Amino acid sequence: MSWEAPVLEINPLLDDPKTRIIVCCGSGGVGKTTTAAALGVRAAERGRRAVVLTIDPARRLAQSMGLTHLDNTPRKVAGIDESAGGELHAMMLDMKRTFDEIVEQHADPARAQAILDNPFYQSLSAGFAGTQEYMAMEKLGQLRARDEWDLIIVDTPPSRSALDFLDAPKRLGSFLDGKFIKMLLAPAKAGRRAGMAFLNVGMSMMTGALSKVVGAHLLQDVQTFVAAMDTMFGGFRMRADATYRLLQASGTAFLVVATPERDALREASYFVQRLAAEDMPLAGLVLNRVHGSGAAELTTERALAAAEALEELEFAEAANGTDAANRLEGDESEEESDGELSTPLPSRLMESPGNLPHRGIVHRASEKPILEPPAESLAAGLLRLHAERMQVVARERRTRDRFAAVHPDVPVAEVAALPSDVHDLDGLRMVGERLAEGQPTAA
Repeated sequence: MSWEAPVLEINPLLDDPKTRIIVCCGSGGVGKTTTAAALGVRAAERGRRAVVLTIDPARRLAQSMGLTHLDNTPRKVAGIDESAGGELHAMMLDMKRTFDEIVEQHADPARAQAILDNPFYQSLSAGFAGTQEYMAMEKLGQLRARDEWDLIIVDTPPSRSALDFLDAPKRLGSFLDGKFIKMLLAPAKAGRRAGMAFLNVGMSMMTGALSKVVGAHLLQDVQTFVAAMDTMFGGFRMRADATYRLLQASGTAFLVVATPERDALREASYFVQRLAAEDMPLAGLVLNRVHGSGAAELTTERALAAAEALEELEFAEAANGTDAANRLEGDESEEESDGELSTPLPSRLMESPGNLPHRGIVHRASEKPILEPPAESLAAGLLRLHAERMQVVARERRTRDRFAAVHPDVPVAEVAALPSDVHDLDGLRMVGERLAEGQPTAA
């Protein structure tokens, strides 16, 4: 049974002025970056002022858009048709620079410099687990607050953790409210000699043990960092919560990106379920690299049967040709002259791939043969290639149907596989056109 999923209509989604944020999520290697870039190009050329934010470290977005590099500042993309009034900018999340900007913006100069120079902060901002996802939330909130673009397209990290930014506010709140942070903040908040004395008695054994485990200098750096950041913690939590609510708003649309492979669609199912659990607005599924055929009526079985019939005919012709050549060889002398065969026909037959004859030009002793495979051989090979393609099409259809059976209400846009990688704006336009078509391929 074939399940017909609703069709995801991309053009209305991009054209709707109420659509302000599109988030592309999915597992790695499914084409999220290309999809995000193609959506940005198509939206801009249809009149939207769009910006694409990528968190993908592969930097393929810059290459496909003709930019020398991407950084934390949105850069205008040249070559976009702006006749409809739109334009396109692109940027790549710089996790550390975003963190630095937050510190500089929300702390006085002296305290900001103390934080930026703190060794623990430098390690935290450069690669602490979860920092990237939280900074993506911060950057998205900044872009939305600037209100310079009417459409923000977010390309998420290439892994199952692509939805980790949904957990960023909760993880940050747990971290800031944790006992360890409260313990480190307690001396600074006590403020009185009695309080400090009490805490020193109560904490001396614990801090001594921590110093042995993590090192005295590191513990001191952490304490200094936490004390300096104390006044900013509330702002972090508040902004993260605001961005989380923004993602749940009606102007946001999530697109789950996958390929018609079992593992990729299993991950896509996880994303769909997770988005539903978080009350995030799901627009639909983008199914990339879908294979089809212009001769779908020629089934796998018919193609293989025809190939076998042609191969049997070819073998029969080869056998007849060998018998005739043996008779001819017995009648000819061993001396060769101009125009005679340089090699007996049976030997040439045995030297041919698969012991099959090739129709070619009869050559002289000093010339190399110019061999042409028989038409039957070419036709049989093409039929077998077609049969393999139809097997791929059938497998992809079964995989897609399983997803549709579990999620029958999720709209799907299928993007036919391209013959080569996308590396420029023309390629992105082609992907955008196929996204807009989005019709399920014939089985």
